[in-house]
Amino acid sequence: MTKLETLLATSIAAEPRPLPDISGAARAGGLLDVAYVTEDSPLGRLLLASTPRGLARIAYLDGEDARSDESDRVLADLATRISPRILEAPPSLDPVRRELDQFFAGTRHVFDIRLDWQLTRGFARRVLRATARIPYGSVSNYREVAVAAGSPRGYRAAGNALGSNPIPIIVPCHRVLHSGGGLGGYTGGLERKRTLLAIEGAHPAPLE
Repeated sequence: MTKLETLLATSIAAEPRPLPDISGAARAGGLLDVAYVTEDSPLGRLLLASTPRGLARIAYLDGEDARSDESDRVLADLATRISPRILEAPPSLDPVRRELDQFFAGTRHVFDIRLDWQLTRGFARRVLRATARIPYGSVSNYREVAVAAGSPRGYRAAGNALGSNPIPIIVPCHRVLHSGGGLGGYTGGLERKRTLLAIEGAHPAPLE
């Protein structure tokens, strides 16, 4: 019996006591490709997911079913696009959770977390990498980001790429506004975008 099988058998026999953390054994056994955790934040409940390469996904979980239906949808997407070997493993996400807490508290201006970009491709990835270079407390616009990504006329496509950003907050698409200074769109909704800009003391763009 492997170490992982022993832990699973122990957890079943020991119920209703809390289940042991088996993520380390699963990873050591090559059975864990995506670790995830759900976390409360000032922006609502988040789902964080990482791979051995780094953080791959931050998803906003909305509504009454935030702890079930929406998280199931996100996990199903990760299973399809990355790997079905997914396990809830809070310790694996502790560095991400800690840095996010510091950011929300206003004490962290630069994230040190490694990122896994595999949920992005081509021009969209270039747009998001350019967005990741926008400094804390600063803002840019869709046209400027398109230029930085190598396609000056691709500002509409840049907007689409930002709207499908798989790692919001840390890849700060909230710092990208319309050329006229309006908020533009945001995958998590405009109130979240306003909150993020307020945390950074950035331009207080009006609601549209």
